[in-house]
This record gives sequence, C-alpha cells and structure tokens, in this order.
Amino acid sequence: MVQVHGQGGVKFQNWAKTYGCSPELYFQPTSVEEIREILDMARQRNKRVKVVGGGHSPSDIACTDDFMIQMGKMNRVLKVDKEKQQVTVEGGIFLSDLNVELSKHGLALANLGAVSEVAAAGVIGTGTHNTGIKHGILPTQVVALTLLTASGEILECSESINADIFQAARLHLGCLGVVLTVTFQCMPQFHLHEVTFPSTLTEVLDHLGDHLKRSQYFRFLWFPHSENVSVIYQDPTNKAAITFICLVLQPPLSSASWLWDYAVGYYLLEFLLWISTFAPSLVSWINRFFFWLLFSSRVENIAISYKIFNYECRFKQHVQDWAIPIEKTKEALLELKAALENNPMMVAHYPVEVRFVRGDDIWLSPCFQRDSCYMNIIMYRPYGKNVPRLNYWLTYEGIMKKYGGRPHWAKAHSCTRKDFEKMYPAFSKFCSVREKLDPTGIFLNAYLEKVFY
Repeated sequence: MVQVHGQGGVKFQNWAKTYGCSPELYFQPTSVEEIREILDMARQRNKRVKVVGGGHSPSDIACTDDFMIQMGKMNRVLKVDKEKQQVTVEGGIFLSDLNVELSKHGLALANLGAVSEVAAAGVIGTGTHNTGIKHGILPTQVVALTLLTASGEILECSESINADIFQAARLHLGCLGVVLTVTFQCMPQFHLHEVTFPSTLTEVLDHLGDHLKRSQYFRFLWFPHSENVSVIYQDPTNKAAITFICLVLQPPLSSASWLWDYAVGYYLLEFLLWISTFAPSLVSWINRFFFWLLFSSRVENIAISYKIFNYECRFKQHVQDWAIPIEKTKEALLELKAALENNPMMVAHYPVEVRFVRGDDIWLSPCFQRDSCYMNIIMYRPYGKNVPRLNYWLTYEGIMKKYGGRPHWAKAHSCTRKDFEKMYPAFSKFCSVREKLDPTGIFLNAYLEKVFY
C-alpha cells in the first residue's frame, strides 16, 4: 500500500488569473498506484476529484474545492515508434517538452496550438485547435490512450479497442477518468515559412476560398473598429531556418526587436489599454495605431514548425472562441462588425483571430461533422484590471448561436445542457459513456454540472 499525501492550503489559479480555487487537498502523484489511492480516499470521504495540467484554460473547467490532482510528475515519453511515426507519452507531459523530444527523433506533431505549456491529457480534454483546413483539432492526432476510471480499472482505448469510449475520451472534459497515456500520430520534422501581410476585411472575406487554397495553415487577425486585417500564411518549406525580416522598422538586431516586441508591443500597449479603461473611445484609435505600427508591413520568417506555431501570450485576458460552419464565416464576421459600429459604447480589443479547421467525428468536438471557422475574441486585462466586456460578450455569443456555433470547451461561455443537446448530435452518447464510467460523478465540478445537468 503506497501512502499518498495531499497538500492543504494550495491556491490554484489559471494562467490568466481569471479563475481560481482552493482545493482541500492538492496531489502530485508519481504513479498509477498513487492515483488509485487518491480516488479511494475521495470515495471514502465523499469528495470529488479534478485533474489539472498546465492550468491554461481561461475558464473554471479545472476548479474544485475538494481534491486536485496535478499530473506534472507523470510526464515521461514512454515510446517512440519511428516506423509508424507515433509517440506514446504520459498524460502529464507538456507539449513544450514533447516538441523538443520529438525533434531529437526527427519527428513533429502536424499541428499545435499557440501555447505549448499545456499537458498532453489537457490538450485533448478541451479540444485545443490551431488553424489549417486540412487539419483537425489536436485530438484528431490521437490514435490511442489509456484511461483510469473512477472504479480504478485501466481501459486501453483506440479505434479498434473500446471504440465508443475512445470517441468520447479524445475530447473528455476531464469527466471520464484520469488519462494516463496518450499516443499521438506524428510526421517527419518540418520547417515552416511564415508570411504576414496587411489586407482588408472585405478583401479577405470576398476571397476566402483563395486564401484557404493558397496556404496550408492560413489564419487572419481582424482589428475591430476598422477594416484592417493581418493575413498570416504558414507553409512547410525545405529552406533552412533563416529569418527574413522585411520590416523597415525592424532591423534584425536583438535590441531593436526587443524594442518593438516588448517596449511597444507589450508595455506601451498595456499602458494605452489601461488609459482606455477611463476613456473607452480610445480603443478604436489604439487598434488602428497598433495595426499601423506593427502589422502594416510584410514580414517573413522561417523556423522549425513548433517555433512558428507557438507564440508568446503575454497579456492576461478574457477570451471567447466559438466554431461556426465555415460557410457562415463572412456573414457572422460582418454582423459582429456591424454590431460594433451600431453601438459606439461597445468596445473590442484587437485582434479578432479567425482560424479554419477540418471537420471530424469526435463526439464533443466543436468541428463534429463539419469544417469550421473559429472566431476568437479577447478583452485584455491591463495591469490585471477588468475591462467592461459583458455587452460585447453577449452580442458575440448571440451571433455565434445564430449561425450554429459551438463554444471552445476551455473558454468561458454561458451555455447549458439544453444548448449542448441542440449543438451536438452525439451529446447523449457522450453522456451515457460518462454515466457508465463515473456513475457517482466523482470527476464533476461546477463547470461540468452546467454541461450535464
């Protein structure tokens, strides 16, 4: 019998410091036996259990007042199969570590989100995505996983073993059990050539099909209160990792790039956004000014894939991100733009990030059975100060719902079970798997109760 000890007095906060909780006991297990013991203890004391990885989700999906399991000590690479180009890892490994390990074996993941300080099990738990109409959300790269259920049983899951549980567990919301291992399908290591150039919202929406054909990982940033758009193309290249910087403003000197990246792109922006909390009408000026300053020239860059996919999220922020059917992109964005124009009191920080993702068959995937457009809106919190956003939030949610949208599971939203039953054809299938694997609801919390009850 292993003796496992939980820590009291730990305060958990997500990365953006928008949600937090004080679990009664906080555990960092190093083995399956220890996790089993924690689950036994939770059962005996009638407590619930929440598993957490990097804590990046900008919602309360990981919060609990009972027992919290942080998987950071179960973070090994277990197997690299070069022939099949697959890697099996423990659920607690951060993708930032996995990227480096894969690189040593000449492998890479075909797609990654913006942040890699996230655990493998957490990435699939919430349906992390990037962009690229040939690419699905990150869980589509999962070919197998093992799950420790509430009863202490270990289930191997894949397309051929426990197939139903596999389709549920590839986007599991942390409510089916503890994901012990994940097997990812990889591909040979590759470099990406990134080109960023200015455009207008009208041009991009009118020629969306062309842009999607032209670049494998195409996305764009729209600057609210303006027509300004920054288009980003990322494509595999055979060229070596040379950085081309074609900005007159930005000679490739480290001190100069620090000046633009940090002094202007972070510190000056944060200060101006803070001032705009007293004079909201400044926001549209700030959006235009920063587009002109940092996004109005063409910039090129070549680097190993994960360095291009990942970028530094500096600002604490509130964020929403819904997926709508791809053919509704133009209508929905124009409606959001019109809503902002018709309500001068409603302000929106830049950028609205627009990404495109291939449809899949994962039951709770926002891209279930349809190619999708994700429309990501943010409100920064300059110096931790909350900016009024409710009006903007509800307007955006209303538009997303109108066009058949589904919210990103990691982000804040106001949907309930009734909404999800309408949005997800396979919702009842997921519920029955969840009830079978966790009949007493040991893995539930306040966030999940809104989803399932």
